[in-house]
Amino acid sequence: MPAAFSDPVWRKPNAAAAFQSELSASGMLDAVIVGGGIMGLSTALHAARAGLSVQVLDTGAIGQGASGLNGGQVIPGLKYDPEWLTEHFGKERGEALVEFAASTADAVFDVIRVEKLAVPFTRNGWIQAAHTETALTAAANRDRQWRSRGADVELLDRAGIAAMTGARGYLGGWLDRRAGVIDPLSYTLELARVASAAGAGIAEQQRVVKLRRETGVWRVSTQGGAELRAKSVVLATNAYTDGLLPGLAQTIVPLHSFQIATAPLPADLAASILPGGQAVSDSRRILVYYRRSPDGRMVLGGRGRMALPSSAADWAHCERALIRLYPALAGVAIEKRWFGRVALTPDHLPHLHEPEQGLLAAVGCQGRGVGLMSALGKRMASYLASGDARQLPFPLSPIKPIPFHAFRQVGVAATIAWYRMLDAFER
Repeated sequence: MPAAFSDPVWRKPNAAAAFQSELSASGMLDAVIVGGGIMGLSTALHAARAGLSVQVLDTGAIGQGASGLNGGQVIPGLKYDPEWLTEHFGKERGEALVEFAASTADAVFDVIRVEKLAVPFTRNGWIQAAHTETALTAAANRDRQWRSRGADVELLDRAGIAAMTGARGYLGGWLDRRAGVIDPLSYTLELARVASAAGAGIAEQQRVVKLRRETGVWRVSTQGGAELRAKSVVLATNAYTDGLLPGLAQTIVPLHSFQIATAPLPADLAASILPGGQAVSDSRRILVYYRRSPDGRMVLGGRGRMALPSSAADWAHCERALIRLYPALAGVAIEKRWFGRVALTPDHLPHLHEPEQGLLAAVGCQGRGVGLMSALGKRMASYLASGDARQLPFPLSPIKPIPFHAFRQVGVAATIAWYRMLDAFER
């Protein structure tokens, strides 16, 4: 694919460190973490802070995957509301999960503050915008549940959401002030920097090709011929999961999230578009999400084609969504186009697995990976340090591949096309 068709608005600083820690076969590590995205780096940072010896191995460069390419929305909570979680998981586990879900945005902004990360951010909230009465009723139900638990949230009417977004077509929405936005590439690179400073080894361009357990020790082999020994292995590859752990890749549906960024907005337009700096996700079946970047651009994303993009036309659905919401932006140039990969699970919940002792895997961000994986990494580090499964917010579950997984991808593509047509009738 031509480089012009993967041109993100987030830029790696010229002075950003390269991570090439030495891989030594001598000695025993407490953990090898496969995957240098937010989940892997958060786990590494907190494990190193707890005194564990940790090595992160990433197939590519830090920030090259979805962790550095997402929209930078930091949203607390899960796809499900508190009452569903307590009903589904039982009162004790459900309430613990609600508490965890409520804390995921804090995990991001706390680490930025405590570790003094050089990450541009705004914490003025996230808006879930409702374009139908059904969506507005769901927003009111969500507002009631989180408000009863003391969350700083607010239900917005038509006038309120119009004032906060400047967008057309919404009946109302829901504001969660616990949320915010960050530069995701800066965040990922800074997590790597402080994890390295805390003692974690971080190595780029190190593809892991084999895992095997002998006499209670995990042996991790790389494509370059190195072999590491560790008490535990954490697979933090999410949507980039391959065949390293048989069956794991077949438990998720990887999707592409396509994004665009305009040129910096003229002052007269900028004054009325997201003046408070909030992020927005809408209620459509194939949702779009958008925000302002630190340099004043509009950034909008949504689900794209299943295949890799081959021309600027593959982002046309994002451009149409932008003009539908903000007709005044029709004359503003689209300067950046890029995409990342996200992982969905059939039940829309993250899945944690430990198929063998000391072999851990986490998949399924459902599009909320910045906060979720930051918080989950901290819990995963606690589990590595203590061996106490109560440190994990989600129960450990067996790996269950999706039946007819190869056909699921085709079905998802068809469903996206169908939902996009239904959304068009609800303009």
